[in-house]
Amino acid sequence: MTILNTENSLLLIIDVQDKLLNAVFNAGTLEKQSEIMAKAASLLGIPVFITEQYPKGLGGTIPAIKNALSEAFYQEKTAFNAVSDMDFLAALKNSGRKQVLLFGIETHICVHQTASSLIDNGFEVHLVKDACGSRTLDEYINALKYMRDYGVHIKTTEMVLFELLKGAKNPKFKEIQALIK
Repeated sequence: MTILNTENSLLLIIDVQDKLLNAVFNAGTLEKQSEIMAKAASLLGIPVFITEQYPKGLGGTIPAIKNALSEAFYQEKTAFNAVSDMDFLAALKNSGRKQVLLFGIETHICVHQTASSLIDNGFEVHLVKDACGSRTLDEYINALKYMRDYGVHIKTTEMVLFELLKGAKNPKFKEIQALIK
């Protein structure tokens, strides 16, 4: 396993949208951790890619994420696997980064299908599990087990942040630490 680094990482947020967020069992935690990850990506200069599943019907990306980002690449989709869209896959590849920090809704559908495809396409996937959600706890837990079995690195927000920082001498340490206090 490769340790995360800011120069080789990108953040991929899957379908953290208004109506989907309201349907998951852990909406409050997911919203909070999603916002922390988005703010951290901005602070650390990590490119952000965001998918929105049928936004006309499900609403757009939640304000907590949008407001935390200075810029992001948005992709509308109707397929569950975000990288089944060849143009979107090309955008990820063109970033030149191989470590994907992944989270979103629903863990057992769009997140797991995207994770599997990312691995098939040569990416190293690090799932931020406390920023993922499903309608039921059972579906969420089963998805985590399944993804771990096929090579996804399951982590928490704090694990990811401190792995990216490397140490307390990182110039962004205090700003990142403030996000989780």
